[in-house]
Amino acid sequence: MNFAIHHRVLLFAAFASAALVAGCGSGPGESESKMTSYTASETGADTAQLFHVPQDQMSHIQVVPVQKEKLQRILRLPGSVAFNAFQTTPVFAAVGGPVREILAAPGQFVRQGQPLLTVTSPDFSTARSSYLKAREASSLSDKLYARAKDLYAHGAIAEADLQQAESADAQAHADLESAADALRAVGITDPEKIAKDPAQTTAQVPILAPVSGEIVERLVGPGQLLQPGATQCFTISNTSTVWVLVNVYQQDLPFIRSGDSAEINSEAYPQTFHGKISYVSPSLDPSTRTLQARIVVQNPGGKLKKDMYVTATVQAGSVNNALTVPDAAVLRDTENMPFVYVQTASNEFARRLVTLGDSNNGRTQVASGLKEGENVVGNGGLFLQFKNSLQH
Repeated sequence: MNFAIHHRVLLFAAFASAALVAGCGSGPGESESKMTSYTASETGADTAQLFHVPQDQMSHIQVVPVQKEKLQRILRLPGSVAFNAFQTTPVFAAVGGPVREILAAPGQFVRQGQPLLTVTSPDFSTARSSYLKAREASSLSDKLYARAKDLYAHGAIAEADLQQAESADAQAHADLESAADALRAVGITDPEKIAKDPAQTTAQVPILAPVSGEIVERLVGPGQLLQPGATQCFTISNTSTVWVLVNVYQQDLPFIRSGDSAEINSEAYPQTFHGKISYVSPSLDPSTRTLQARIVVQNPGGKLKKDMYVTATVQAGSVNNALTVPDAAVLRDTENMPFVYVQTASNEFARRLVTLGDSNNGRTQVASGLKEGENVVGNGGLFLQFKNSLQH
């Protein structure tokens, strides 16, 4: 059922209900006579239709004045959820080689230093071999240096021989430290453990979690060849807070400030999430002519998911001397254009298109189309709209 037909069916039900009320205590056919006593006349093609309501039916129509008042300004901004970039860390492979085993999955919480996957890495094998050789060379140079000092103390060697042994020992220690750093670079936090575990002869190296948090993305699979320092394997994020990125229209820019509170609503959940604006972009998007603002939102239970569409409601001060009407006074035509019925005489009304502003506490701001002091139909406007729909 299209919008126009559906709208007319609803109006007919409301109209029929009013007819029953109006006809109570009347004779047969009297109610129908009163309901059909509405008349309409047109003075020109561009002139609004005038509706004359019998005086005895005016009790079914609420006429209220258009008045000025202080109205709370509420901005409803569309946006989407993103990970909190300050609490999100990409995990890159420090070594190259094919993935041997995946040890973690998205949705899993991991601790800092926990293995996420293993890689069969020639880089690790080379670094491990270099470390073991440097360790043995350092151990030997320590012994030679100690022997040289003993011989020099007994006058068996010259001072130059002692200095040469000392220099060789220092170089061996430097080579050992360099080899240990190479292992640390590929994720081995304790290089000495390799020498103490002679059973470890394979080229398997683990990729460790750099931070604690939830794995929100896995970007590699078993057998995939990793490039050292270039292949991202996982994304870890602390999802207790997320970002909501909203688009602010130009006319609303003066009312958006960092630190303002915001309420976040999603069609997925009945609850409201709370956050604060933390950043307002200094420039507009040239394609949409909107400005992006960032809201840091508390995310209990991790319910807000990345790329979820949401609406942010921001309390942005107030509008002084705003022309307002009751929410019930605003109707919409078949093209979804807002309009109200304006009283032109004691029992005469005309339809007028209006431009709407904010709405709060049962009152709607009318930005254009009405003047202060004019009277409009509040409750009861559906009667007039039904008559208009029958004529069309």
